[in-house]
Amino acid sequence: MAARIDLLVTSGTFALDGGQWDVDNNVWIVGDDSEAVVIDAAHDASAIEAALGGRRLRAIICTHAHNDHIDAAPALAEATGAPILLHPDDLPLWKQTHPDRLPDQELADHQMLEIAGTPFQVLHTPGHSPGAVCLYAPALNAVFSGDTLFRGGPGATGRSFSHFPTIIDSIRDRLLTLPPAVAVHTGHGDSTTIAAESGHLGEWIARGH
Repeated sequence: MAARIDLLVTSGTFALDGGQWDVDNNVWIVGDDSEAVVIDAAHDASAIEAALGGRRLRAIICTHAHNDHIDAAPALAEATGAPILLHPDDLPLWKQTHPDRLPDQELADHQMLEIAGTPFQVLHTPGHSPGAVCLYAPALNAVFSGDTLFRGGPGATGRSFSHFPTIIDSIRDRLLTLPPAVAVHTGHGDSTTIAAESGHLGEWIARGH
């Protein structure tokens, strides 16, 4: 059976630089009837495990290490035996949330992952954080963008470990070069497409998010 994309929305708190904000996070579950991966284990390990419906969890893939995207990852890993994958450039952020539990495996630019016969390519897209990645699945006509690209613009860069010119470079060079019809499944809010966002780069630069 071909891989499918399921969405679970969980709610919790994003905390960084001394501030806290209530947030809703998109947890993407990709797989078939027997196995799956979770992209960003946010807030509620029990809800994510329930959404798996008994499928084997092959990996917990972190698009980046802000606490709202990783806070449930160790508990989900403990419950399922799945490894946690993170780009090493985000380890300083990871350790702010989980100082006593490191990720299990490193993600690398151009790395290929596979679930349910479906390949994913890891795209290193720094800017929102140093180790931010997106996951491109050509067979699903989809890219999972974390907080690098949203419907209507780039992810926030006003806090520590972030850099606006870098996120613009990442979006221009790594995401807007994908086919226009590719769906962009984001870390928060509604999905979009490469085509819908590709004409607005100049506006974003002018706004200077």
